Amino acid sequence: MISDERTGRITRRDLLRRGGILAGGMVVVPLMPAPSWAGPFGFFQAQAQTSTDAVAAYRAQMGAIPVETTKLTDSLAMLSGPGGNVLVINGPDGKVVVDSFVLPAFPNLRKALDGIGPAPVKVLIDTHWHLDHADNNENFRKAGAAVLAHENTRKRLTETHDVLGMHFPPAPAGALPTETFKDRKSIEANGEKIEIAYIPPAHTDTDVSIHCTKGNVLHLGDVFFNGAYPFIDASTGGNINGTIAAADAAVKRTDASTKIIPGHGPLGDRAALTKYRDMLVTVRDRVQKLKAAGRTAAEVVAANPTADLDALWGNGFMKAKDFLGILYATLR
Repeated sequence: MISDERTGRITRRDLLRRGGILAGGMVVVPLMPAPSWAGPFGFFQAQAQTSTDAVAAYRAQMGAIPVETTKLTDSLAMLSGPGGNVLVINGPDGKVVVDSFVLPAFPNLRKALDGIGPAPVKVLIDTHWHLDHADNNENFRKAGAAVLAHENTRKRLTETHDVLGMHFPPAPAGALPTETFKDRKSIEANGEKIEIAYIPPAHTDTDVSIHCTKGNVLHLGDVFFNGAYPFIDASTGGNINGTIAAADAAVKRTDASTKIIPGHGPLGDRAALTKYRDMLVTVRDRVQKLKAAGRTAAEVVAANPTADLDALWGNGFMKAKDFLGILYATLR
């Protein structure tokens, strides 16, 4: 995100500061005692700075981004722009849509869906609970679609959360999934077998993958940030080892022709996912070694163990210092 106080646009640094995440350039991870350099702040703890105003600003900024459509096969398309990437399975049985951008993007999302074909949306699938993926649940329900998600997504949506400086009260009843599952769920639609599988805690404890077996397209949600350091939401069960395990499992179930949709970033493939997995392993191992040697989180960040990786991976939402702080505290 690009920032400028004169424009009033909210930035990544604004979000981190409002959530008490930045303290001298460092990051504190949730549910852990705050180290001495963190001052009075704890990552994701509710603070005076945390406000629903930040949610509105984030929605407005993200919602203004145009929706771009990428055709994957005759029946499959990826939509990108105002939030996490969206997968559309189109055909005479009605559209199946994976994720739904932020709330203000709904009119543009609906226009993009209509541009793909006239069939109504029958099912919306949430890859996880975060607002840039599940924010339009209620709009899709009002349009007559069922909303399918893992049971933990429904649970998280009924709770109060403070994430990245944004305060989320429990979602209204109309925004909750209409159907949940525990481990796996299959849907036959538009000539596709759509396999939905729960991913053990990785980015969050609510993540699922969606695999269209005929078109050989796999949507991984925020388990995969293509070309960038990921955000791992430890406040709702996320951790680095789970993220690595999820990426590794996905690499093993794909082939060279699989199109892989990340939660954020451009359309990927097995090679891109493998590079991402390898980066996660490299950073995890470097931080683990430093932590085992008794280094504090601040000392690990100061050691700059990602210096040779930052040019390639450090240009996304999460910068190296932020990623290192989160990773450090989720290692045991």
